[in-house]
Amino acid sequence: MSQIRLLVSTLKKQLKAHGYTYLQVAEALELSEATIKRSFAEASFSLARLEAICQLMGYQLSDLLALLKTEQPRLQQLTLAQEQQIVDDNLLLLVAVSVINGCGFRDLLELYAISEAELIRALAQMDRLQLIDLLPRNRIKLKVSPNFRWIANGPIQRFFLQRVKEDFFNSRFDQDDEKLLVLTALLSHASNQELQNRLSLLARQFAELQQEDMSLPMSERNGATLVMALRRWQYSGFEAYKPKP
Repeated sequence: MSQIRLLVSTLKKQLKAHGYTYLQVAEALELSEATIKRSFAEASFSLARLEAICQLMGYQLSDLLALLKTEQPRLQQLTLAQEQQIVDDNLLLLVAVSVINGCGFRDLLELYAISEAELIRALAQMDRLQLIDLLPRNRIKLKVSPNFRWIANGPIQRFFLQRVKEDFFNSRFDQDDEKLLVLTALLSHASNQELQNRLSLLARQFAELQQEDMSLPMSERNGATLVMALRRWQYSGFEAYKPKP
């Protein structure tokens, strides 16, 4: 559906929610009901007429555009097959993760040693996967939800978990942009659940900060990876000291 028809569809929903009929809209604009019906059917409005209809509901035109944006369906998760397709193509994986994190076309060409043709191929695959809309002049419109998540224990999560064990912890975590905390405790089930809720809150805050930083130039942003984990666990080296059943 075109953006114009989506905008008109949003306008119709708002008029219905506010209790306006076509006849009432026509009378307010001093037009015939047939003219209004035809305009809605053909999704044909001048900006002045569109603004006048918005004002009936106490809206600015910008309010309607904001509503259109919130009503757009956004992808929250891929299928297993789609994730596997991304994992099987290293360049596609690099581009997909980078774009979801806010990189644009020129950013990717500057950050990585890839050609325009290779990048366009990867972006076209992302378009087919419905992760993005690849627009004219290689502009990228991200279609994923702010709370987009890879499948738990899916192909991409397993891929990165393997790399976490091999690479991520290969650091002393002594730089000003690094931090490692390893804590142990004896917790009740209720306390464990409370801690999980707080970890979920931290994950949302991480995503919100990323969104806020999207407007900054790439020169002011660096890749950041946050690993959070909580499980019932005890060091296997202590197994010998467990009481026998």
